[in-house]
Amino acid sequence: MPRLRYRTKSLRKIRKKTPGGQQRKHFEKRHKNWYKCAICGKPLFGVPREPKKVPKSSRRPERLYGGYLCAECLKKELTIAVINNYAPNIRGKMLGV
Repeated sequence: MPRLRYRTKSLRKIRKKTPGGQQRKHFEKRHKNWYKCAICGKPLFGVPREPKKVPKSSRRPERLYGGYLCAECLKKELTIAVINNYAPNIRGKMLGV
């Protein structure tokens, strides 16, 4: 039976082979996934995996919706918003509808 500190789901179990040929179970921390764009789901590479280990000034990009949307989706959403506000009659032509 593993020690009490290893009996948790937050550690993943890995089977290691010892030099004697036996199989042992090792426990290691799970890796966190990248933060993803809310629209397309692509990884946001400007945001670190573990933001608490990085200074607050460099945790996310300093732009509109930084750390929430990728640059391509942000550009697309801003263009649609501007078209809706200032030229609603050409909206269908721009979006291909």
